[in-house]
Amino acid sequence: MNQDDFQSIVEEHTNLVYNVAYRMMNNAQDAEDITQEAFLSAYRSWASFRGGSSVSTWLYRIAVNACLMRLRKEKRAKALTDTGYKDVDVIDWTPDPSGTPEELAINSELRGEMGKAIASLPPDLRAAVVLRDIQELSNTEAADALGITVSSLKARLHRGRVLLRKQLENYVKTPR
Repeated sequence: MNQDDFQSIVEEHTNLVYNVAYRMMNNAQDAEDITQEAFLSAYRSWASFRGGSSVSTWLYRIAVNACLMRLRKEKRAKALTDTGYKDVDVIDWTPDPSGTPEELAINSELRGEMGKAIASLPPDLRAAVVLRDIQELSNTEAADALGITVSSLKARLHRGRVLLRKQLENYVKTPR
């Protein structure tokens, strides 16, 4: 592969890699650093890319691995330990541009709390939630990106979602 070919891959996938890194690290500067590290790593290992998955799945995996290595190295991940489960319905926090200022403020606050809750997940659970629920990859794509089985991904998603529900108790309603 020549530099022009790789440059087109970088241009096409930069937002994807940055978004994953940002959601995993919850910090713009770290996300930028990891994006650069991920593309540098991808460039160095391009010869070993066998094409068994799409380039985007391969880059997801590189980006997630870079995030996990950074989190382990800096020991910044703060794990939640309580995994009690309650059936709850999450309040719809999709912003409604026609909403009242009060609704918009509540939605903004909820997005901030959601970001904090995701950042507090253990790295392996955070990666599963980010890839599946935020990046909206299929179970198979997310599992491939993480190098795990679909059943392992589903288990991580369940644990991650349970912990998120626990963290966001003040923003959820219980079914009647």
